[in-house]
Amino acid sequence: MASETNQPGSDSTTPVNGEIKPKIALITGITGQDGSYLTEFLLDKGYEVHDLSDASSLRRWLDTINPDEVYNLAAQSHVAVSFEIPDYTADVVATGALRLLEAVRSHIAATGRSQIKYYQAGSSEMFGSTPPPQSETTPFHPRSPYAASKCAAHWYTVNYREAYGLYACNGILFNHESPRRGENFVTRKITRAVGRIKVGLQNKLFLGNLQASRDWGFAGDYVEAMWMMLQQEKPDDYVVATEESHTVEEFLEVAFGYVGLNWKDHVVIDKRYFRPAEVDNLKGDSSKTRKVLGWKPKVGFEQLVKMMVEEDIDLAKREKVLVDAGFMDAQQQP
Repeated sequence: MASETNQPGSDSTTPVNGEIKPKIALITGITGQDGSYLTEFLLDKGYEVHDLSDASSLRRWLDTINPDEVYNLAAQSHVAVSFEIPDYTADVVATGALRLLEAVRSHIAATGRSQIKYYQAGSSEMFGSTPPPQSETTPFHPRSPYAASKCAAHWYTVNYREAYGLYACNGILFNHESPRRGENFVTRKITRAVGRIKVGLQNKLFLGNLQASRDWGFAGDYVEAMWMMLQQEKPDDYVVATEESHTVEEFLEVAFGYVGLNWKDHVVIDKRYFRPAEVDNLKGDSSKTRKVLGWKPKVGFEQLVKMMVEEDIDLAKREKVLVDAGFMDAQQQP
């Protein structure tokens, strides 16, 4: 477990015995893309931030840290990988959320605290094959072990809210990307390849279904929506999305086009990257989030893609220095 703190700001303090103290946030999955952006966001608001990495002693850490807000972001979040290790995915994503919810409930009961605000990271993958646009009232139809596990975590959260009065929110976030995205996710796989191809370290990019369509936003925008959910008077569930949908092919066109390349000269379709059960089109209806929270995305699709490409070109240039010096294999691909 690690902790960080900043000077308290006006919107992140709570009075304790007449003394103003910074709010305390506990985050699981702090080392991931969302965790890193959320940590920076909360620190900037003056929070004291802790990372929960030891899931075997949840209650002890809750008793020790005594957080005001808990953000459950930890997950095995790669859809394709969830088909390979479904039992592990279910344990981390579904049962992991249940363990944390129960730890929060029992901590409140034991300490007599009025509430701890809990955020559960949901996913647009829960909608699966349900036609778009998808909102908070759209039925779930998960198409992967990951999505099914997220559905379980969602309903555990609703159950604890209704059964125990827990302040618990589900954030159903559509795809959100950044230069910090894992390299095995298709968006980052593309932008990494663009950078490496541009500097001569790679020539081909192997992908699956180019017609899959997703609602892609910037992770830095989406973590603000997470925080805003926990600042409301009553807990609820919210869809966070740009309300625009783009295919993988469109992502390729913008990414390769930004550096003056034609993606068709480099992309090879590989059946290994097709899912056993495909999700064709995800497009969010975030009207509730925009109306109730006052949130809207700041970074558009093309701006997001170009941001990622620029970062990965810089990374590829640094890699090339290592290749030219003989410290790295030029054929090594992300």
